[in-house]
Amino acid sequence: MYVGTLSFDLLLGDVHSLKEKRSVVRPIVAELQRKFSVSAAEVGDQDLHRRARIGVALASGDAGFLSDVLDRCERLVAARPEVELLSVRRRLHGDED
Repeated sequence: MYVGTLSFDLLLGDVHSLKEKRSVVRPIVAELQRKFSVSAAEVGDQDLHRRARIGVALASGDAGFLSDVLDRCERLVAARPEVELLSVRRRLHGDED
């Protein structure tokens, strides 16, 4: 079994309140969950209105499939025009870890 995680550090564009932040972050999380069947959530920077941290996790029996899905998740977030992707942290864990 393999488990992969991604952590996205995002800078939000024209956002002036936490309510506006939610209107940007929620659709991204929902799209990740819907398109790729991953677990996704806002996992940090909840008190900052222009920054967001989104976490993604997936378990699979095939490391190649896992890497492919995580690559597609990363491309989806990077392509969103309303956010700037500052950094991505990727971790893969196998049975030996």
